[in-house]
Amino acid sequence: MTLSHSNGSGRRGTSRIGALFAAPYVLFVLAVFAVPLGYTVWISFHRFYFTAPGAGVDSPWIGLSNYRDVFTDPVVGRAFLNILIFLVINVPLTVGLSLVLAAALNAKLPFRSFFRAAYYVPYVTASVALVAVWAFLFGSDGLVNHALGGLAPDPSWLVNTHLAMPMIAFFVTWKQLGFFVMLYLAALQNVSGELYEAAAVDGAGSVRRFFSITVPGVRPATTLVLIYAIITGANLFSEPYLLTGGGGPDHASVSPVLLMYQKGIEQGHPDFAAALGIVLMVFVLAIALLARKISERGE
Repeated sequence: MTLSHSNGSGRRGTSRIGALFAAPYVLFVLAVFAVPLGYTVWISFHRFYFTAPGAGVDSPWIGLSNYRDVFTDPVVGRAFLNILIFLVINVPLTVGLSLVLAAALNAKLPFRSFFRAAYYVPYVTASVALVAVWAFLFGSDGLVNHALGGLAPDPSWLVNTHLAMPMIAFFVTWKQLGFFVMLYLAALQNVSGELYEAAAVDGAGSVRRFFSITVPGVRPATTLVLIYAIITGANLFSEPYLLTGGGGPDHASVSPVLLMYQKGIEQGHPDFAAALGIVLMVFVLAIALLARKISERGE
């Protein structure tokens, strides 16, 4: 009985110590995520205005009025359609290219360290600098149009209603590819080399080994890449803001987060922006959960 009581006290003491160490992170999550999210939900059900410090303005309850405005605004519909186009292009490219490149860079290649660093450089480079490079290449008077001559699209890539969003998707894929390659490289370290050797002895070629060993071996990493790519893609802001001058042409590249900024900050309707943010959060959660189920179905 004494021993049992002693063990129980030890477990409680360990739990208290664990809670003490976890407390700073819990406070961080509450301060950075939970409290702002709760305040955003509150704003979305009220008529809310930004005011000067110390100024008092009524914020009357208006129920679902802001959500009705969100669902009836054609620009919001276009923004979500743009994000779907972006995800359809960006997510498969991100998963496929990063996995293939990681498998290649995991092999014993000359200058392997150089290539690993080269793919990672765009990810750690400031977006403004990369946008300048992309504009130099794909602007109306850019290098690509000069190379294509009469085959260049008119209007040009970034001011073309049909091409603006795909170009942003390609840009983000190129910029973030190095990060996802690093994730897959880390996952590949847990795939036993003996499996590849056994498959090679059985006569399996490199393509067969890739699909039979590499792809199943990194499936948990693929789920992570899928979810991360969806979340970052749905929160697209700086790329359309910088590349297409704020979502042009004719809202062809506007994203929900960019629209939240335009409505909430530039036009002074933070209540509308808050409702749009909640709708976007539900949208992202639904797509991410669907992607996770599809990814894990093959396990």
